[in-house]
Amino acid sequence: MFNVPWADYADDLVDGIIATLQYTVLGFVGAFILGLALALIRLSRFKVLRGLAAAYTELFKNIPLLAVIFLIYFGLATVDITLDVLSAGTLSLVAFYGAYLSEIFRSAISSVPTGQTEVSLALGFGRVSTLFSVILPQALRTALPGTNTMLVDLLKSTSLLITISAAELMTQAQLIASETFRALEVYLVIAVLYFAMCYPLSQFLLWLERRLAAGKPLGPGRRKRLQHAAALLESYSPAQKVNA
Repeated sequence: MFNVPWADYADDLVDGIIATLQYTVLGFVGAFILGLALALIRLSRFKVLRGLAAAYTELFKNIPLLAVIFLIYFGLATVDITLDVLSAGTLSLVAFYGAYLSEIFRSAISSVPTGQTEVSLALGFGRVSTLFSVILPQALRTALPGTNTMLVDLLKSTSLLITISAAELMTQAQLIASETFRALEVYLVIAVLYFAMCYPLSQFLLWLERRLAAGKPLGPGRRKRLQHAAALLESYSPAQKVNA
């Protein structure tokens, strides 16, 4: 069964893994930013912007990722907008997963009690400071389970970029299978490689989720921010006493 000279294709597999991870990182970072922006727009006071953000979210939630890839790579080319494979693949992942992450973030932000915003404003924090120092840290912790699931799913979905010859792992597998005519062996090995990437990632994210749920600070940076917040609260206490 195992007759493929894997040593001859080691460089191809490494290149495929690197490309897969590249698409994953670029796609997730872009989707995270887009999803957070959409969530904030949907929670804003501007009705028109809320409607547009909601329409975008519902549109991309109900279109297959494969259709999005084809629309961006092949469809845009018909109107003289030509994107290279890396840009088209990354943009497809960002557009698709940004819609799902926006729903996760919107739900998480809405779960933060409104009283915390009122208290922060009463203590002298501006709305922007309140959002980034009080609301988002709590919301992102709540959103972590769903965000983790989306990250692992995005990693697996990079395999669909084989349709535009993105040189990721699945594309390399297709090339190896076409040269060796050993499809069963090739795709079995590729499945193992995907598992070797996805399973450790999912376990690390699960560990991170449990660590945050236990209330443990992530490191010196987070500890410093907590100390800064405590100092701000103490600095406002005398003013409150004077007003009282």
